[in-house]
Amino acid sequence: MDLTGYYDCKAALHAFYSSTGKEAAMLAKRKLGTQGLQVSGIGLGCMGMTYAYGTPDDQESIATIHRAIELGCTFLDTAEVYGPFTNEELLGRALRGRRSQVTIATKFGWAIQGKGRTGLDSRPAHIKEVVNASLSRLETDYIDLLYQHRVDPEVPIEDVAGAVGELIDAGKVRYFGLSEASIETIRRAHAVQPVSALQTEYSLFERGVENALLPAVRELCIGFVPYSPLGRGFLTGAAKRAEELPVNDWRAKNDPRLQGGNFDDNVKLADFVRQVGREKGATPSQIALAWLLHQGEDIVPIPGTKRRKYLEENLGAASMKLSPEELRKIASFLHSHTIAGQRYAASDLARVNG
Repeated sequence: MDLTGYYDCKAALHAFYSSTGKEAAMLAKRKLGTQGLQVSGIGLGCMGMTYAYGTPDDQESIATIHRAIELGCTFLDTAEVYGPFTNEELLGRALRGRRSQVTIATKFGWAIQGKGRTGLDSRPAHIKEVVNASLSRLETDYIDLLYQHRVDPEVPIEDVAGAVGELIDAGKVRYFGLSEASIETIRRAHAVQPVSALQTEYSLFERGVENALLPAVRELCIGFVPYSPLGRGFLTGAAKRAEELPVNDWRAKNDPRLQGGNFDDNVKLADFVRQVGREKGATPSQIALAWLLHQGEDIVPIPGTKRRKYLEENLGAASMKLSPEELRKIASFLHSHTIAGQRYAASDLARVNG
């Protein structure tokens, strides 16, 4: 992987920490972009607490959020479409009296009707409506990081960036992010309103960003936030084929990598990660997250969970060091094995790299 852009940004990162007197926080915190956004080195993806992965458990989810804050995992990721709306509402309840301790990231970009999404909508007027509604559900008066969830081909990205810039000027939003955007879109948006973070799927299970997207983001000094850093649970050591997942689990129909022969080919990776973990005295999840953290200080993964025990396990990766030999072993395996299947079903795949 080309790290040139990343190292070009090191001077800017050092200047930021020096100017704010936060040198000591570098081990615990990571910087996203050069606009001033600092977050915990591992975040918490909250989507699965109310959406996509099985039956919600609000009590345990809120306890998990509180435990995350106690352990210094204060970068919390949500979106209006998760539920829809219920995820932000849950977060709002959980953060009563704790808002100042966390960094909240949420997202706009979908047209939502009833209990589902009906398409994309990033019209500036709609963005502002969504933000006002999100602020109410989150029980706050500002959003730390606002992402466009998916690029809307019907709305020029310059108009989207301009609308978010107006929200930043109004104090309702602090930083701008994009999700699943193409290099061209990122450059155009960044020229209008500086982008602090790009969120895209990235893990040992999905490495498509490495050849072009990640180097381009680093050239622009934009932080990188991998979602599904555990391969949607595939890398945790409890991988299941699609046919074995509950019917209310989103992956059952929407992740071709878990279906049929694709699963049989891909489970070799899960077995390998489990083996590395055994040799290291670590869980597969910790190996997967530690590997991501070793890819650069500009990377902040957001593993999702609604269980305290898995949260604590995941955060153990923050202090784990992989040796050069271990990293070479992982690289060698990845080089010799190709992941079978697309990462989304066709309808969702059409909305990435926009």
